[in-house]
Amino acid sequence: MKKAAFIGVGNMGGALARAACRSIGPEQMVLFNRTPSKAEALGAELGCDVADSAADAVWAAEYLFLGVKPGGMRPLLEELAPQIRDRRRVGEDKVVVSMAAGLTIKDMRPHLAGAGYYVPVVRIMPNTCVAVGKGMTALCAGEAADAYIKGVEEILSATGRVERIPEELVDQFAAVAGCGPAFVYPFIEALADGGVMTGLPRAQAVEYAAQMVLGAASMVLETGRHPGALKDEVCSPGGSTIAGVAELERGGLRSAAMNAVLAAWRRGAELGK
Repeated sequence: MKKAAFIGVGNMGGALARAACRSIGPEQMVLFNRTPSKAEALGAELGCDVADSAADAVWAAEYLFLGVKPGGMRPLLEELAPQIRDRRRVGEDKVVVSMAAGLTIKDMRPHLAGAGYYVPVVRIMPNTCVAVGKGMTALCAGEAADAYIKGVEEILSATGRVERIPEELVDQFAAVAGCGPAFVYPFIEALADGGVMTGLPRAQAVEYAAQMVLGAASMVLETGRHPGALKDEVCSPGGSTIAGVAELERGGLRSAAMNAVLAAWRRGAELGK
């Protein structure tokens, strides 16, 4: 039996599958997607087996990573529950791992009733940066799932940082770290656009901006220092950097970033209803 099945390999599910392949190897994975060609293409890329159906994926693996949108999670759980029940009858427990925004473990429980027992459920919230091993993933577990958390962490070990958090903070985490890459990419693009305006070639401007953001983030993580203190060290009195910072403040960068997180958090809560 394979260790992990990825049921739904769209942007997030596919990114997670790529990272898991580095963690546990393709021989320990099986993929399935409603659009078979998508799973087949990823399977060919990674060297993973591809299941003919979601039911076959359940039979093949212990950990079931469900990469579907929140609206598709409930019917998928109800579809899989009888297969989970049948595998329990032959002595195989399954672990459901959800990455659906806004859906709590409690929300999912009724839709697993057909399994006939208290199926272990782990909830994760990754971001797409897991695809290159630089992701940030939150993890929390429901009752009966504690014994399986280390297994999930092993599968996610090549994704980047993984942190266990209380479930009541998952939506807030998602608004910052899950949605955050989409907030940062336009900023990188805008910095590059500014570089082009000064005369830099486009490719170099993008490279310089992206590497700078990577380095600045690493400074925060590796030094543990407050971002404001690190910012102050770059700003010489009367210099060019503080002039640029003043323009960001004039343009409302901080307010826009805070409002983006709040909007994402509110929308995530709506999606779970």
